[in-house]
Amino acid sequence: MMRMRWLFAALLVLACDTAVGQAAKPEKTDVKIAVGGKPLMIYLPLAVTARLGYFEDAGLNVEITDFQSGARSLQALIGGNVDATAGSFDHTIQMQAKGQAIVAVVETGHYPGIVLALIKARNIRYNSPADLKGLKIGVTAPGSQTNFLVNYILAKAGLKPDDASFIGVGGPAGAVAAARKGEIDALSHADPAISELEAKGELRILFDTRTTAGTRAVFGGDYPSSVLYVRPEFAAKNPNTVQALVTATIRALRWIAAATPEEIANVMPEEYAAGNRSLYVTVIGKSKPFYSPDGRINKEGAENAHKVLAAFDPAVGGATIDLGATYSDRFVDGVAGQ
Repeated sequence: MMRMRWLFAALLVLACDTAVGQAAKPEKTDVKIAVGGKPLMIYLPLAVTARLGYFEDAGLNVEITDFQSGARSLQALIGGNVDATAGSFDHTIQMQAKGQAIVAVVETGHYPGIVLALIKARNIRYNSPADLKGLKIGVTAPGSQTNFLVNYILAKAGLKPDDASFIGVGGPAGAVAAARKGEIDALSHADPAISELEAKGELRILFDTRTTAGTRAVFGGDYPSSVLYVRPEFAAKNPNTVQALVTATIRALRWIAAATPEEIANVMPEEYAAGNRSLYVTVIGKSKPFYSPDGRINKEGAENAHKVLAAFDPAVGGATIDLGATYSDRFVDGVAGQ
């Protein structure tokens, strides 16, 4: 823990050396970023940043690798295969509990955007979360935020994570296929997969965190979701590189806020629409409120995330967590005009 705090302190000191608004040359220009499900709406800002050339404008040559789930993209960072990960804020807390420090440097989504729904064709009787016991529930991958959502719902119902079976279905295409093939009883996933199934009347929505109200209904308060996180050692050694990543990301967030759903759809790869552009544009429109307006992580939201994780993760519940070391707004503060 002491080593982690020292590293984080070093990150902050070096970050302060980068003047606000100064376009200092990145120490490392070739940067690898992992993401767990690139076509998911929760990671749209990453795609926008890359597609509009904002990383290049910040002096970076960024390679984005899709690992299909948050758990796998996290491991890519821990294993040293990438420099940064677009993933769940939850992972910063869980890894600290395991003695491995990672720090979120910019928030892109300020609520999870995940939905838990029953597959109607499975004819599951449901009256309360207790009825989730014994079900096969599709998630992007075990250990991802789609899994955490269900774990917390189970915990509130007095159940344990292993009272349900979690099936990794990967990204949107895998989720839709698993639902339609009858391989799962329920699905915890995000748009565009949820909206595609919902549009065909194939789901019974139980919990929906695509809105602020829905998020607070599940978690009892705000809940930071998708972030860009790095190792403190990387930020300490490469503060200008991290600043460039954050500057490019916030530029994309501002563009998303001002753009129409059609304009955003025009930027995205055609295959993300899965052959239904009209639905895709609609989903983007519904998702716009999800994206962070300024890249900052809400302190109360971080505290709530800790509370939620401690409810079902014994490692988090039994650890002393320094929440101030899980995120930093220093790089957000370093963006010109912020």
